[in-house]
Amino acid sequence: MKIVSVMTTGSRGGAEFAAVEMLDALIDRGHEAVMLTDQPGIARDTRVVVRPIDIGPKLSVRTYGSLALRSVSHVRRLRRALEAEAPYDVLLVHYKKEQLLSRWLPAHLRPTLAWAEWGPIPFPMRRGLPRRMYLDAARRADVVLAISEDTRRGVCAVGVPEAKVRYVPNVMRVDDLRFSAEGRARVRHDLGIPESAFVVGCISRFHPKKRNDVVVDAVATLDHDAHLVLAGDGETEDDLRARAAPLGERAHFVPTPGHDVADHLSAFDVSVFCPSPTEGAPRAVLLGMLVSRPCIATGAEGVADILAPGAGAILEPENDPAALAALLAEYAADSDRRAREGAESRRRIETTYAAPVVAAQIEALLAPRSKSSA
Repeated sequence: MKIVSVMTTGSRGGAEFAAVEMLDALIDRGHEAVMLTDQPGIARDTRVVVRPIDIGPKLSVRTYGSLALRSVSHVRRLRRALEAEAPYDVLLVHYKKEQLLSRWLPAHLRPTLAWAEWGPIPFPMRRGLPRRMYLDAARRADVVLAISEDTRRGVCAVGVPEAKVRYVPNVMRVDDLRFSAEGRARVRHDLGIPESAFVVGCISRFHPKKRNDVVVDAVATLDHDAHLVLAGDGETEDDLRARAAPLGERAHFVPTPGHDVADHLSAFDVSVFCPSPTEGAPRAVLLGMLVSRPCIATGAEGVADILAPGAGAILEPENDPAALAALLAEYAADSDRRAREGAESRRRIETTYAAPVVAAQIEALLAPRSKSSA
């Protein structure tokens, strides 16, 4: 089965990496995968073949007008790029622009049309003309892969038939990442953190919608053995640094981890995630669980299906620094709880999110349709 995927975006984040991991897991099962994208380095160390395409910016309220004016030329570019890959079995599109453009493609370029939904439907597309356009495009999709049960329910609530929308978890390579005592020691040494310190870590985009301020304020009230590691980048970094100033040398800002993400996560005692209002299934939480870290989310968005009892916690009331500080103090005082919940987190990832398990689910959703359309 040959799968051609289209994903254009202004930046790379959790959904982009997850999409590549999904395709690479399908390659493991003997399939061919090509991604048309405007992010040439998106494939990283995977075997996914990347082809360049420019069909404009990601769809948003700000870009809608210019995209509408250029829609005909964008469809032509997309069609030419797809013709160069034909014949193929599955066209997999990821974001709203590509989903809307795909309705103008001829049938032979969408033999099986699959959509990936990486989070809640944007509010502007839940009503009026944008909703009608979305549903009109969705009628041509054979299957919609929703990254969480919340996302699946949201897609159905807009009006897409339930029989068409299927929950498919994030793909995680469970054998590649695990706790590393050596990595823990190295990262702590490099950052000047004592081995005896209680470390609260947060891997995140520094974006206004991400409430990373909550974890900064919470750790600032803990005792002097507590350190905070904020790993990421974005437009709110200066504000977060100013907010963390009272922590002095106990606040550590590092770039978004790459190949050494397991080492950084191993250096944490607890991983905290501060969701935006439109999360899908955040990989930062899944990665922490994979490295046997107990994870705390400061809100339920995107994590209700992930953080089952015994594998972390969801803060109540949400985004409350005092409540988070109290919960962190409990974890700091109970190393047995940290070990127990970390082990359960790892077990949950292995049984639900492992790449072979999820790839087999996706294959079952796509293969019958591709064979019937061959």
